[in-house]
Amino acid sequence: MSVRVLIVDDQALVRVGFRMIIEAREDLEVVGEAGDGEQALRLAAQTRPDVVLMDVRMPGMDGLAATARLTTGPDAPRVIMLTTYDLDESLYAALRAGASGFLLKDVRPGDLVEAIRVVARGEALLAPTATRRLLDRFVAADLNPPGADTRLDRLTGREREVLELLARGASNAEIATRMTVTEATVKTHVSAILRKLDVRDRVQAVVLAYDLGVVRPRPSS
Repeated sequence: MSVRVLIVDDQALVRVGFRMIIEAREDLEVVGEAGDGEQALRLAAQTRPDVVLMDVRMPGMDGLAATARLTTGPDAPRVIMLTTYDLDESLYAALRAGASGFLLKDVRPGDLVEAIRVVARGEALLAPTATRRLLDRFVAADLNPPGADTRLDRLTGREREVLELLARGASNAEIATRMTVTEATVKTHVSAILRKLDVRDRVQAVVLAYDLGVVRPRPSS
């Protein structure tokens, strides 16, 4: 089955360019285009996309507000934020809102296609180090107080160790080396972590790890 994609951007030329790239692939299908967040919500309800390419800044309802609305519920689509600037503070807000990652608007066609496929599979779009760098820069200082969120209590000691390494920017291979286990075992731990913490993907697990104080932002140099 093809991956259903909704394109949301207030610039028509951007939408047309992305549509041409996506529809050239047999396993991808564009199910709609929207020029703002409100239209995106309506089209998403009608077309049930698997992945939404969402511009950050749009008139009316922006991409952050639309993402927060779109990513609620068990069958919510995955959202990839589109931005002109790397390490934009709005991208941190987008991750907090439920986005699975972000891409620069000048992304190469092949990278755009692969990003859609990766997110549709439920895997992490952002490289672990990019996630860490973004969160270190913009994470809020007011972390949840002890006992405010008990989801960490659901994890085994081994799973909590994996979560901490994830939040520190380690890849599956690096975690496997550090813990002297196979990558398959790491993937099993990650799946259990996502289920027990009730988060959609690895990026959201890392955001939660910051929120709950599993790791702390590194001081800016």
